[in-house]
Amino acid sequence: MVLSNREKIIQLLAQNMHTYVSGQWLSDQLGISRTAVWKQMKHLKEDGYHFKAVPNKGYRLIDMPDKVSENTLFWGLDTDVLGQMLEYHDQLTSTQDLAHTRARENKPDGYLIVANSQTNGRGRLHRAFRSENKNGAWFSFILRPELSPVEAQKITLLTAVSLVRTIKQKTTLEPKIKWPNDILIGDKKLAGILTEMQAEQDQIHYMVIGVGVNINQRLEEFPEELRQTVTSLLVETDERFKRRYFIQDFLKHFEALYRTLLTDGFKSIKQEWEKHAFKLGETLDYRLGKEEKTGVFVDIHDSGALLIEHEGKTERLYSADIHWFKGDKSGC
Repeated sequence: MVLSNREKIIQLLAQNMHTYVSGQWLSDQLGISRTAVWKQMKHLKEDGYHFKAVPNKGYRLIDMPDKVSENTLFWGLDTDVLGQMLEYHDQLTSTQDLAHTRARENKPDGYLIVANSQTNGRGRLHRAFRSENKNGAWFSFILRPELSPVEAQKITLLTAVSLVRTIKQKTTLEPKIKWPNDILIGDKKLAGILTEMQAEQDQIHYMVIGVGVNINQRLEEFPEELRQTVTSLLVETDERFKRRYFIQDFLKHFEALYRTLLTDGFKSIKQEWEKHAFKLGETLDYRLGKEEKTGVFVDIHDSGALLIEHEGKTERLYSADIHWFKGDKSGC
């Protein structure tokens, strides 16, 4: 991808955020005049970029506008692997689909795809995930874990805990995790997770983790048929959030928990998940195959499966239609 002079200046400033760079140095790097550099800096300032300018020292980037891009995501990203290689698109059909393509092209562990909007976002069981709006965080990343396929569910639960940590870091909200892949505020959906993999019987070749979070949408921006069941951070707090910071903080939390999983196991992650579990200990209706059942949600298994107590026996559910809300017959 060929960068414009504007994009090159942003990239150079972001790479040197802890020091000053002179107009002459920028001129030499780009092969343009100092006057042209000055004009670009003027336009960037008008667009919301904040600089500190010191005579005889040059410019230092202080802050960027609330725009998600490769440059803004790199600037301040505090991870070792996740997001250290990434690509950004203003619009995609699906970050998940592109991440699968990149994984087949042997992109590395932690490779990140971010989109400003998706025209065909999807969730679990191939259900549509509404993400055309440019006020959310829509992204997918590649993992190449040394785990067996039966342990893949742990990654979904780990992702949920990472989202809870990020939300609690930024707000006073009390998010709940609806097994296996939704984050709720009250009984409204704030975020969703989609975990997919390519694997053989005993080996995962790669996983793609998709995340969608409603951040700065106003209620009226959601389709009318969803306004009773979805929400955003803006709706819940009456505050706007910088989406790039949310993504960066999530990646940092995920990487820390992922490292914990690989080195120390699932126990502490499971305990944190349980603290935020939606309807843990409550009676639920669910459908397993063609059979309708009622049981108590008692725990999750170490594998990540849902444990339901039904007629004195504990059933382990890896996939089932669960009616989480009264009168809901659509399942999860």
